[in-house]
Amino acid sequence: MRKIEHIGIAVKNLESSNLLFEKLFGAAAYKQEEVISEGVKTSFFMNGPNKIELLEATNQESPIAKFIEKKGEGIHHVAFEVKDIVAEMERLKKEGFILLNEIPKKGADNKLVAFLHPKTTNGVLIELCQEIEE
Repeated sequence: MRKIEHIGIAVKNLESSNLLFEKLFGAAAYKQEEVISEGVKTSFFMNGPNKIELLEATNQESPIAKFIEKKGEGIHHVAFEVKDIVAEMERLKKEGFILLNEIPKKGADNKLVAFLHPKTTNGVLIELCQEIEE
């Protein structure tokens, strides 16, 4: 794992949360997109070298809707940049971590992503991110 790629924050309302984070950082989101397969709309903010992803559920079955229902708004995941997501997934499986998806999937911000189950990472949902080569 090379670095923290971003921190994901689950929010009930993306529009009002965007306004809050614009005030906080003094800058607008640099990107917004919907990931239909995950049932989520996202906004990305930069703060120096750090990236924050806001996530709003687009349906009640989405992981974000379930998270907010259970825990409320707040930090949802920490994402780490990796060079080779498949190799990193294999390495982590051998180390005993449980993956939530067996193969990488397309995520937001031009990334391939995979998640580690929080019960194997001290309660923190960990996301692995690899930039998709064009």
